[in-house]
Order: sequence, then C-alpha cells, then structure tokens
Amino acid sequence: MTSFTAKLPAEVRARALGLGAQGATWLADLDDRVASFESDWSLKLGDVLAGGTEALVIEAQISDAQVNEAGAETNGLTVLKLGLPGSGDIATEVRAYQRVSGDSYAKLLRYDLAANVLLLERLGSPLASEDRPIESQIHIICETLQRSWTELSEPEGFMTGQEKAEWLAEFIERGWQHYGKPCAKKTAYRALDFCKERAEEFSLNNAFLIHGDAHSQNLLAVPGSSEYRFVDPDGLCAEKACDLAVPMREWSEELIEGSTAPLARRRCNLLATLTGEDEHAIWQWGYMERISTALVLLSVDRKREAGLMLAVAEKLTDQPV
Repeated sequence: MTSFTAKLPAEVRARALGLGAQGATWLADLDDRVASFESDWSLKLGDVLAGGTEALVIEAQISDAQVNEAGAETNGLTVLKLGLPGSGDIATEVRAYQRVSGDSYAKLLRYDLAANVLLLERLGSPLASEDRPIESQIHIICETLQRSWTELSEPEGFMTGQEKAEWLAEFIERGWQHYGKPCAKKTAYRALDFCKERAEEFSLNNAFLIHGDAHSQNLLAVPGSSEYRFVDPDGLCAEKACDLAVPMREWSEELIEGSTAPLARRRCNLLATLTGEDEHAIWQWGYMERISTALVLLSVDRKREAGLMLAVAEKLTDQPV
C-alpha cells in the first residue's frame, strides 16, 4: 500500500506536528483513512499535490458511474482533500462551495464533515505557474472574485469581518512575541491599529461571502476554457476589500526590489480601480495580512519568504492611509 504520509508536504507535516497530540494522531492514522476513502468512494488515487499547508491533497480518478453523477465535464478527474484537525476546516469550505456558483469556485462532488474530507473536480494548473506579469494575474484574480462574491444578509455561520480583524489582532500580537519580535514594534502595532479600525467598520450592510485566501496558487485554470476557478476558500462574511488584501500582500520581491511604497500604492490603486472598492480599506487589510502571513510562514520554517514580507511591511509602516 502506498504511504501517503511519507509523501506529505513538509509544510503540512510541520503544521500537524505543531498541533501536538491531535496532529500526531492525524499523522499516525492518515494512511488508513486515505485507504478507507479510496475504497468507500471507489477512487483510484494518484500523486500528492504540493502547495498547501493545512491538508493532504491527492489526485484521484472516480468510476464511470460516478462521472455520470458528477457531470461529464469532470472527465472523472478529481482531488481528494483531507484537512488537518482544527486547522483545515472542511466544514467551512463545504458551505462556501455550496453557496457560491460553480463558475467561480471548483465543483464540490462529495464530502464527509466528520472526517474533515472532501472531493472536488480536478482543474488545471494554478495561475501562479503561468508566465504572466503580476498585473495580468491581478486582473484575473479580480475578475474571478467579482464573479464569486455573494451577498449575505446574515453571517450564515461564516466568520465575520469583525471577528477576522479581532482574530488577526490577537494572532499578530501573540505571534510577534512568540517568534522573537521579527519586525519593529511600530510595524507590528501599526497592524493592530488597522485591525481595530477594520473591526469597527464591519457592517452586514456591506458584507459578502468572500474567499479569504485569493492568491494565484488558489486560482486554477478550467481545462478547455479561458476562465479560472478558486479552490481552498476560507469562507468569510466580510467586506470585499478583505479579499483584496491577499493580492496586496503577495509578490514581495517586486516590492522590495523597487521603490516599495510607490509600487504598493500603485497596486492598491489598481485593485480599487478594478473592483470599485475603497483604497483605504484595501491598504489596511493588505498590511494586516502581510504581517500575519509572515508569522504563519515562520511557523512552518519558511524564513526567507517571511523576511521579505516583513521587510516590505517595515518600509510601509509610516505611510499615510
């Protein structure tokens, strides 16, 4: 029997071990659980996919009978995703997939909430793997996000923008201390000021179901089409600007190698122009995400990427908003 535990990406293993006994149990039982779903869902499993940090993701082929049920466009090609306990929350993902139309998110085929497992249609390569300029990628991300944003009159069980901002504040303050104060205090505490403002600005009158992690690795090409679909939604009830934080925090090398502040302003303006969203809110969410994501990267020993993110943040600390 293939050992998928042995093929687990290093970042996922690190996150599992960081969960203590719960994560150790997940790792110990992983191969048996994979074999169980391979049998129960009549799957033929393939390669482990890299890129994520909170789940084991495996290429899978479903049976001909299941293809008829799932829709011929899948060609029987799927991915099996087993989320980390208490971290890779499949239940929230499932609600997001069910709530958003199928032309902007991958198609959900099966799931088991108790086991924290789902099965999705298999799409093509991520946008990040294409030889496209950053600005072109941002255009595609924004266009797909605009097709995906879904109005909510109530949170429907999703974390709200207020809760997200408050969670980020607690995470940043705790993580900054835990990882040895990896950036200047005023840089970290600037993020806390922004968290407070975004939490206070939350309103259901301006809330949508948003993706929450809309980067170009999570945006996959639709085979035989010029369109793309998102995978791995965090699923938040928040203002749209919260989604635009992610392309704001990405591509740190471009920002650090050039005139950092003007380049960041230009990117923020582009995101606002493409979506009609408020530049002030985009800038604040982007700064908050930059600091928090750097701390997450430190937790899985990706120190170079974290360092670049924090170096950019330090250059933006004193920028007026």
